[in-house]
Amino acid sequence: MEKSGAKSKYKRSDNVIPDFEYLFDEDEKPKPKPAKRQRKSGVGLRFYKHLLKNNVGGFILSLVMFLLKNSPVWIMPIITANIIDLAGQQFTDAVLHSIIVNSVVLVVVLLQNIPTHVIYSRITDRMLRRTGAGLRSSVVKKLQHLSITYHKEIESGKIQSKFLKDIESVDALNTNIMKILIPNIISAIVSVGIAIYNSGVVTLFFLVIIPANILIAQGFRKVMRKKNHLYRVENESVSAKLSNMLEMLTVTKAHGLEDEEIAQFEKNIRFLTTRGLDVDKTNAYFGSASWVIANIMSGACLIFCAFLALNGTISAGDIVLYQSLFTSINGAVQTIINVLPTFATGFESVNSIAEIMMSKDVEDSRGKKKIDHVEGNVRFDHVFYRYPNGAQYVVEDFNLDVKKGECIAVVGASGSGKSTIMNMIIGFLQPTEGHLYIDDNDITEISLPEYRHFISVVPQNSILFSGTIRENILYGMDRIDDKRLEEVAEMANLNEFVKDLPNGLDTFIGEHGGKLSGGQKQRITIARALIRDPKILILDEATSALDNISEYHVQKAISGLIKGRTTFIVAHRLSTIRDADRIVVMDAGRCVETGTYEELMEKKGKFYELKNLNDMSYKQAEGALG
Repeated sequence: MEKSGAKSKYKRSDNVIPDFEYLFDEDEKPKPKPAKRQRKSGVGLRFYKHLLKNNVGGFILSLVMFLLKNSPVWIMPIITANIIDLAGQQFTDAVLHSIIVNSVVLVVVLLQNIPTHVIYSRITDRMLRRTGAGLRSSVVKKLQHLSITYHKEIESGKIQSKFLKDIESVDALNTNIMKILIPNIISAIVSVGIAIYNSGVVTLFFLVIIPANILIAQGFRKVMRKKNHLYRVENESVSAKLSNMLEMLTVTKAHGLEDEEIAQFEKNIRFLTTRGLDVDKTNAYFGSASWVIANIMSGACLIFCAFLALNGTISAGDIVLYQSLFTSINGAVQTIINVLPTFATGFESVNSIAEIMMSKDVEDSRGKKKIDHVEGNVRFDHVFYRYPNGAQYVVEDFNLDVKKGECIAVVGASGSGKSTIMNMIIGFLQPTEGHLYIDDNDITEISLPEYRHFISVVPQNSILFSGTIRENILYGMDRIDDKRLEEVAEMANLNEFVKDLPNGLDTFIGEHGGKLSGGQKQRITIARALIRDPKILILDEATSALDNISEYHVQKAISGLIKGRTTFIVAHRLSTIRDADRIVVMDAGRCVETGTYEELMEKKGKFYELKNLNDMSYKQAEGALG
């Protein structure tokens, strides 16, 4: 996976999702080797250091707009003190003029909060939403480029929790930093500065008018409910699509469709981001309008009190100024203290996401040869394979030279190395020793996504997603005409059951194809493989889980699929591989026999033994079924 070479140089547009993988780059890990807890903290601090650098322009602009929109908090106590002082003087035209001027300034300062607050929220929310979108997109990209071995070792539920819960916690942390921590620190500093300059204490002059806020809330209620509902629905949709993406990962990688899957998911993320910004905009107007109404009421009350003081009903003083500043400082400190627990949760979520982002178990195709054609020749040259941290080889000194168009069956007991060999042909696993050549190209030197466009895999368990039969067959493919699709459906023996469905190929099959039988689902996966016109085909026990009738239909489909293609078959029922050009017999990771079906049966070696055991087990199974 290519890292972001342009880091902070990406185009400033809502439609461009930033790549944040470099934020988790271990190259900038602190040099000391502290305790585990300190090391994790370093990940979070490094993440935010680069994030701030990446958004420095937006951050500075956000601070400027905050100072403007929050200026009434600091100006109002000063105006209050001025008016109270004027109220203690003899009533003259000059005094009245000064009161009017202060009143106008007060109203202007308050009203300017609406546009400046919305602009501040727009800048800050866009920055936060794009950060969230970039983090989600970066995790999706990383998941697509991590190896199959990694995905087999980590539970999908953990990945979903990291993607949904942990990223949501990081979003909350970002919001608390930008909208609570930094603003309250600034408010406290400014208030302290004003208090020091004036050297006095004031009283609290006003309580928020509750009825006015209730009316504002009632006016925004329907709009806010609608916006939040749309955002929640889209968020749930993205979550469901993530689950489908993970389930389809083997098929995606086997056909080299990582980029297509990333592009589709980024489209969904953009739409989710738009929905979120609609919620933010509504909340910004609601918050600002309720705040302005409350403070206008407060200003009106203040002016009324000033006239009361002129009449000698009450006394004036600087008490109002300093009490207001004290309240502002105290409120800022209390708010910061209240959000501190969420910081711990947020930083822990950054560490959790880092477990994915900092994994080195990736397929890296940078600088490797891109192939535009595959003939179908496959050669294993003294290949050994051992799993990472494994003590023993699961494949030892394996040699096999396959010419294009040959059909090779690989048989053996469980754990003999059959699936490992298939995974090496797909590129999921790389030889620990020796070489695997595809048309004389070492598989370790070619771009795997490009190579996988020329292969197809039919796994033992059909992998289908929630959609129509047509969508499942055409997964990741564009511009396939109906005539070609009909030909593939006929070759895969789909018409035997599709003709009876209400909407034919456009019938919705449910999650995991739950509305279809095992044989029907398997024929759809065969059609998916066939429509790609692969040069190399891998059938990994494609009929082992089927009953006799379903197996008959699937075998009929397979017979049309393998013609003219280099085919590798891992077979559970040995009677189904009679027509293979060669049969490779595996035992404990080694090839112990090769030959045609007739040759191996006549030899009466390991294959003959496996065939007899296989036949015996099926006879016993049929007897048990009655």
